[in-house]
Amino acid sequence: MAGIYIHIPFCRKRCYYCDFFKSIDLSQKARLLIGLKKELESRVTEFADEEINTIYFGGGTPSVLDIDELNGLLNTIQQHYRVAENAEITLEGNPDDLTQGFLSSLKQIGFNRLSMGIQSFSESDLKLMNRRHSVLQAIHSVNWAKEVGFSNISIDLIYGLPNQSLEDWEKNVRSAVELDVEHISAYNLTYHEGTVFYEQLKKGILKELPDELSLQQFELLVQILKEAGYEHYEISNFCKPGFYSQHNSSYWKSKKYLGIGPSAHSYNIVSRRWNVSSISRYVDGLENNQTYFESEILTEQDRYNDFIITGLRTIWGISEEFIQTTFPLRYFTHFQKLKAKYLQSGHLTCSLDNVSIAPKGLFISDKIMADFMIVESS
Repeated sequence: MAGIYIHIPFCRKRCYYCDFFKSIDLSQKARLLIGLKKELESRVTEFADEEINTIYFGGGTPSVLDIDELNGLLNTIQQHYRVAENAEITLEGNPDDLTQGFLSSLKQIGFNRLSMGIQSFSESDLKLMNRRHSVLQAIHSVNWAKEVGFSNISIDLIYGLPNQSLEDWEKNVRSAVELDVEHISAYNLTYHEGTVFYEQLKKGILKELPDELSLQQFELLVQILKEAGYEHYEISNFCKPGFYSQHNSSYWKSKKYLGIGPSAHSYNIVSRRWNVSSISRYVDGLENNQTYFESEILTEQDRYNDFIITGLRTIWGISEEFIQTTFPLRYFTHFQKLKAKYLQSGHLTCSLDNVSIAPKGLFISDKIMADFMIVESS
């Protein structure tokens, strides 16, 4: 089982919270598309023995591409890789791009899952974040997607926004539930360096929401979605039974994936590779047979830490037996010590061989995972 991720680094507008690699200059789009196809073709041997179970177009905003451009990339994958008949094929999109005609065409060329960046059902929130769609466009895009036959729709939300009350957030979550989508991802706002929000925070234009209120919003999110029948299967992800994001789940379960496009990452169990975060340097490298990426062989410590931070965050948890049989004894001893500490505090739960973060520990999961990691000098 393996996946392919394609990074489309274009946006029509910069959202003030986003730190992903992207550009609002679409003038290099044609060159980039040629580069993406060339990278796909040049890396076939890496996955020659793998069946591709998931294909994910992320960004940026992949929905800025037209149908022929998206179809061309899908055809390149189909021609050169062994794609499973029932592969999950996802497109991230902005609601204002997702018209009835566009959605219908997406379905026809093979996309079977949508991930919509709605972020909020409040017009004032959307304006604050510099989003380019309206609440009405968000609702229409979901309903239109259902009408043309999409039965696997995910929407993204953000909580912890400046001045966002618990009541404001509850309205957001209940609006999402009313849309009756199969999957909901909800993320706590982070002020990443280099973003507009980060600069506004430093200048005092924005004020960060107190941790206590963000925690209350998270707990309310979990409660409402649980009551609505959603399964909380990863810290920030909820789904109706059977509608896990297969692509993201492969990351958390340490499956192989190929990352195509500027800034995209690849992983094959023994090594990691990441492409340069520059459209021009990426394309120039492919056109002139120059290096456009870096890579590293994973150490034993890297592999242990990856296993911790990907597995511990999910309901499937991590296997103690795997740690005991795969890594040196000191890793297992370290794990056992931390497990006992967090079981006693109620932040972890243990079922048979699997250990995962308990509901009480989800909001401080970053700290818990950092404690479990091993950092040794080389």
